[in-house]
Amino acid sequence: MSPSPSDPTRSPALDLGPIRQNGYVVLDMDAALHHWTTVLGVGPFYVVDHVSLDWFRHRDSTAAPDLAIALANSGPLQIELICPRDDTPSMFREFMAEGPEGLQHTAWWSTRYQADHDRLLAAGYEPIQEGQIGGPDGRFAYFADGGPRGTVLELSDVSGAKGEFFDHIRNASEGWDGSRPIRRVS
Repeated sequence: MSPSPSDPTRSPALDLGPIRQNGYVVLDMDAALHHWTTVLGVGPFYVVDHVSLDWFRHRDSTAAPDLAIALANSGPLQIELICPRDDTPSMFREFMAEGPEGLQHTAWWSTRYQADHDRLLAAGYEPIQEGQIGGPDGRFAYFADGGPRGTVLELSDVSGAKGEFFDHIRNASEGWDGSRPIRRVS
């Protein structure tokens, strides 16, 4: 039996590189976008009102939730805002049931997704939620890490189109002048 993530006998921290994204679950996407762009000066945000997932699994459920997401960068760190739009089971719904909106996960990006995923499994982490967006190079997995609320670990494959989109978002943030703070993506 593998040690759990909170087990002190677990191997030391895995070298997945720097944290690349903080993901916040929000109740009201418009209010969150207003706060991030006008108060915190982060943007522009690329907004997907209804995320189209290739496949999804949360615990024993394979029903894909209806989610809105918004992505922007603050320097090298990507900010993800996630707003569940229905009651389909997900880690985001679980987070909201435990308390107010806020930081739900930190993400590491990988161009060696399967190898990194396998390393996490070997270290005793179990995926609670997994899926794919935008083709085979758009996989992601969320692992509970045994830490405090808001420290779920996400591993995200950025070896394909998703990585190119993330690069575009980062480039748009560099020297952003405040114009067009919200950019809708279909």
